[in-house]
Amino acid sequence: MSGTVLGVENRVGKPSRDGEAELTMIVAHDLGTSGDKASLHRDDGGLVAAVTVAYPTTFAAGGVAEQDPEHWWDAVCAATRQLLDRTGTRPDQVSAVGFSAQMMGAVLLDAACRPVRPALIWADHRSTAQADRLNATLGARHAYETLGHRVHPTYSLTKILWVRENEPEAYKEVQHVCLAKDYVVARMTGTLLTDYSDASSTNAYDQRAGKWCGEILDAAGLDPALFPPIVPASTVAGGLRADAAAATGLNPDTPVVLGGGDGPLAALGVGVLDPADGAYAYLGSSSWISIAATEPMLDPMMRTMTFDHVVPGRYVPTATMQAGGASLDWVAEVLRPQDPTRFRQLLAEAADADTAGLYFLPHLLGERSPHWNPAAAGAFLGLERHHGPAELTRAVLEGVAFNLATCVTVFRDAGHPVRRVDAIGGGAASDLWLQILADVWGATVRRRSVVEEANSLGAAVTTAVGVGLVDGFGVARELSTVTAEFTPEPDRTAAYRRRHAVFLDAYRRLEPWFEAR
Repeated sequence: MSGTVLGVENRVGKPSRDGEAELTMIVAHDLGTSGDKASLHRDDGGLVAAVTVAYPTTFAAGGVAEQDPEHWWDAVCAATRQLLDRTGTRPDQVSAVGFSAQMMGAVLLDAACRPVRPALIWADHRSTAQADRLNATLGARHAYETLGHRVHPTYSLTKILWVRENEPEAYKEVQHVCLAKDYVVARMTGTLLTDYSDASSTNAYDQRAGKWCGEILDAAGLDPALFPPIVPASTVAGGLRADAAAATGLNPDTPVVLGGGDGPLAALGVGVLDPADGAYAYLGSSSWISIAATEPMLDPMMRTMTFDHVVPGRYVPTATMQAGGASLDWVAEVLRPQDPTRFRQLLAEAADADTAGLYFLPHLLGERSPHWNPAAAGAFLGLERHHGPAELTRAVLEGVAFNLATCVTVFRDAGHPVRRVDAIGGGAASDLWLQILADVWGATVRRRSVVEEANSLGAAVTTAVGVGLVDGFGVARELSTVTAEFTPEPDRTAAYRRRHAVFLDAYRRLEPWFEAR
């Protein structure tokens, strides 16, 4: 990106409360799949303003999904400057910077912590052969119980092995491996660390022991020294270096708090800290449903995974599909490639569309939960001559809802009732989609006031905890409110329950074809 802002959206407020003394501020960054969603927060975590600076992703045949870490850095610098400029915030008012970021990727660095090649992000699944070998060596069930996750090509570990085997010249330069936020924090402070939530997303972390897993790394033939030290998400990694201060517009030595992975930080941002806080769903490029727990949740069929929470002593059992919001992005790009209002138009048309007999399998990037099949592919089934953009769009919305419904069933089978789900992420802005989710799941779905900033809000709270501005993580529950509620209509839920069975049958029938194609 070389410093160019590829796309910017913003909501700007003022960094003070009426009639009160000037406040110190927190800058929080969420390095997502499509861009850096940066936000400015009061010192108690409350949201003031937000901007998004986009960066590109390279997708290619064979499961390739890569991003240039330099683009992350440029986006962080550009977004920080925009937040300061648009709100009139001075650098000396910023008390700390913190991070949320995409998980499960592999950023391969040389001895000077410079990337040796583009980062393989979570959506990259070309390392199927490497995952198969590790599962054969370790035993898939044993690995799942150790890691809290299946060994799978969407995780960091097998991505590293793919580079070692397929790009040996690049791999010779590798001295460190980290995740997205770790790289940016290292560039800001000169210190390379990771936190427990991100470590738990690598397939290299022993979840029960809380450390890098010697058994897994031995089986992979990797030196544990490749991986950073693991510390709590609220750790102050260091002060902002002079060159980073100049690039971001902040003051040198501004504290930088490490932060965590976007899934656990979204849970914090939406107020899911304890089992009693209920479930939440994230409708972004990938989409998931999660709860908070005091122990990892191990599904007998290994359909879910468990991340470490950024809240000490808590875990985030999760069921994640690869292409939730990405499926809606795809169909909108195909149907209305040049229309800047394509989402609004297509969703409006889809509201009254009849999709009886029409199904969409949303496996555009392979699949994690519930099938864990990197060979899975997207498909429209039941197409007829009268189907047009409205029907195709609604079928996509329903296909994502059906896939996540299987995940909801897993949680219910494990004793978590999932009667209420708080929705966040860009897809949560759609009334239509939230009503479809409520009807398909048979659960109340609520939109919160931080639709797209929950990750950044979680990062801001973690940052505030790290620099001592708040007493604990519980403040997150007070920083967002419910703005809309969608309740299931019993007749529609019953009809969708029947259609969900047909949806699952379609996947089962196509699974051999996915493997053979």
